[in-house]
Amino acid sequence: MGFRTLAKRLTDAEELAELAREDEEIAAEVDASLTQAEEDVGKLELQRMLGAPYDDYNAVVSVNAGAGGTESQDWAQMLLRMISRWCERRGYDIEMLDTQYGEEAGIKSASFIVSGPYAYGYLKGESGVHRLVRISPFDSQARRHTSFASIAVAPEVDDSIEVEIDEDDVRVDTYRSSGAGGQHVNKTDSAVRMTHMPTGIVVACQAERSQHKNRAKALKMLRAKLFELELRKREEQKAKLSGEKKKIEWGSQIRSYVLQPYRLVKDHRTGHEVGNADAVLDGDLDGFAEAYLLGRSGGGSGIPD
Repeated sequence: MGFRTLAKRLTDAEELAELAREDEEIAAEVDASLTQAEEDVGKLELQRMLGAPYDDYNAVVSVNAGAGGTESQDWAQMLLRMISRWCERRGYDIEMLDTQYGEEAGIKSASFIVSGPYAYGYLKGESGVHRLVRISPFDSQARRHTSFASIAVAPEVDDSIEVEIDEDDVRVDTYRSSGAGGQHVNKTDSAVRMTHMPTGIVVACQAERSQHKNRAKALKMLRAKLFELELRKREEQKAKLSGEKKKIEWGSQIRSYVLQPYRLVKDHRTGHEVGNADAVLDGDLDGFAEAYLLGRSGGGSGIPD
């Protein structure tokens, strides 16, 4: 379905509308045609916004607490819940790969795969540093604190995409996996951590009881992150060649969540903001995703005629 086909359908509906005043059957046909046209417009808009390469892939997501100990670790867990709730709303599946829990509360990091239509396309706008301002529940004097945590999103690459990894560049460590508070401790060193020495990228997996399976999933995560790194380099180079003045800083603060003294969530790249911070933290992210995608796809529709 392209613009020309849709335009013809609307023209036909307009002509039929003249006859519909005197014929109920024709009126019903016009209503059906307009309903279908509305659905087609939605599909075209989705195709326009999610037309970039790899948008239709699954997403490999990592959440990492910033400096600040328990405060940031609690914030990281809130972000993990936010994305998990968004996935539930869309019916997407989450496969947890690794979770490192904080000593007192929250998480130090978490990695997982989100599977569903256009998962990477929708979630890629979450990549970056997220800032929280609130009255700390861990401060006995109830002072306001600012916490930071980061989210990284990469497409889950398959065998059709070549990502070269020199085994000599990867350090592999094994350790015993455990859950929150040391629960479900595995008595064997089945968890796997991989460090890519040239880039400093670290991935880990402890989802499986088998070290072999954890190694395979960790390698999949590493391939995804290296591929995403290459995509970033290409985009930065493209921006330089086209003379764009706006900096592309993937690691910079992208969004602020203010819970005190007022309540507001604002994306600093698009200007999109929502006063209902609780709804956003409960997974209402569609508005932010659409604003990001509209901004990124403004250079061309990519829709066939």
